[in-house]
Amino acid sequence: MNIPDDLKYTKDHEWLKIDGETAFVGITDFAQHELGDIVFLEVETVGEILNQGEAFGTIEAVKTVSDMFMPVGGEVLEFNEDLSSKPEIINQDPYDQGWVIRIRVSNPSELNELLSPAQYKELIQV
Repeated sequence: MNIPDDLKYTKDHEWLKIDGETAFVGITDFAQHELGDIVFLEVETVGEILNQGEAFGTIEAVKTVSDMFMPVGGEVLEFNEDLSSKPEIINQDPYDQGWVIRIRVSNPSELNELLSPAQYKELIQV
């Protein structure tokens, strides 16, 4: 199970990577493995300001459909358009090419509430 050391994690299996004043958000390797083959993503929140824990989109796999949640509050700046035509990128590369949204973090103190890689490993028991 791939759990990069430079990311923050949520209990809902999203990851967040800070990049200057913005951050990239996606789902973890564990989540994509549990979901199975990803066939569709829907993100209609670009341009919206969402609170921590609010759903920013849905991800559909062969087995199920799940909401994706904001790790921290902020403005949704961008959706990874590559995922529109190739959602399977998340199965192949969830942490790099498979990022889902880019956000502007509105409350940096919320970053302290996210899980460290060690805490996330403990959560998923690896």
